[in-house]
Amino acid sequence: MPRVCLNALGDYGDSVSRENLANLYFRLQRRFENGTGVTAAETLAAREVYHCRGEPEGSRTAAKERSMISVIATVLNEGESMHSLLRSLQRQTLAPDEVVIVDGGSRDDTVAIIRGYEDRLPLRLLIEAGCNISQGRNRAIEAARGDIIAVTDAGVRLSDDWLARITERLRLDPALNAVGGFFAADARTPFELALGATTLPLAREIAAETFLPSSRSIAFRKAAALRVGLYPEWLDYCEDLVFDLRLRGAAGPFAFEPRALAHFRPRATLRQYFRQYYFYARGDGKANLWFKRHLVRYAVYLLLAPLILAAGVLIHPLMWGLYIIGGGVYLFQPYRRLPALLRGIGERSRLIWLYCLVAIPWLRFVGDAAKMLGYPAGLRWRLRQQPPDWRWRDEARGED
Repeated sequence: MPRVCLNALGDYGDSVSRENLANLYFRLQRRFENGTGVTAAETLAAREVYHCRGEPEGSRTAAKERSMISVIATVLNEGESMHSLLRSLQRQTLAPDEVVIVDGGSRDDTVAIIRGYEDRLPLRLLIEAGCNISQGRNRAIEAARGDIIAVTDAGVRLSDDWLARITERLRLDPALNAVGGFFAADARTPFELALGATTLPLAREIAAETFLPSSRSIAFRKAAALRVGLYPEWLDYCEDLVFDLRLRGAAGPFAFEPRALAHFRPRATLRQYFRQYYFYARGDGKANLWFKRHLVRYAVYLLLAPLILAAGVLIHPLMWGLYIIGGGVYLFQPYRRLPALLRGIGERSRLIWLYCLVAIPWLRFVGDAAKMLGYPAGLRWRLRQQPPDWRWRDEARGED
């Protein structure tokens, strides 16, 4: 170990915690950046001490040359919710080599909050006023120095081992180009609990081979992302799905790591939820995504439901029992998720259970209504604007 690292570690006595190692690394890094006598080699050596200390001598992870890892996010008017993300990045068992955050022109105290962590994280803050989510992520990826990029969002709380888990396969398997992490509801109210059960699948429901990860929790090689042209800047919602599909088409299947968890709060009000799913569906329409899925929804609400009503009137009221059967199928998964979400909520559990049982059918209906309004708005935009064909083509072979 270089003498500068040994000397600096000596400052902390016999007990060298990961936090102390982080302080050492950032102190040396800032001295180097400020031109106060620490060489680049010494800074890199300090980083190696930070990452490797405590691993068995001769282990494959410690012995092999490390990839540089950049965490990126784009933010806008996040305010106090930034603390959750930044504090969870501080606690990572595998520290990022850099954290690149692009601010889209926040008018609140978001930028000041981020800058308050500059002495605790290897932060790089870029201001790109007016950029959308795709543009912000693309600027961050382009600016990132790492060859592995881990993407997350403002307002989330990352599990302490998130970065270690989401990058492990990429660090060990050079043939792999992307890893999808997972997400979990960080609900604070009964409404948020019910909404989490309604909209967020559990890991056991995921088919790993077809899963398209949210950009709350994904990691990939920078070279692979550059090859597919990064995120689609013409698309304001569902941009991460288009990016996933292009990346999978160009770079092969993703690995799935359900333990790389990003915890986030569902929308707090019915209005926020409606707007969220309206814009999601509008994004589907703009990108021409999931046409059959949306068509089935229209068929159920506008064709099948009226036919059952008519059958109950014209044939026999027992025909209305089909509503109960259909509703049971439709609500099975949300109700199945409730025990996992409500575990450990304490003495109010019965009232919250009752609230969720009543709220979930209404939330399903509101979400479907939002999608049925948003999707045609997106299709109309697509017909007028004629966006580019985003589907991946292997230009060298001329194949889809």
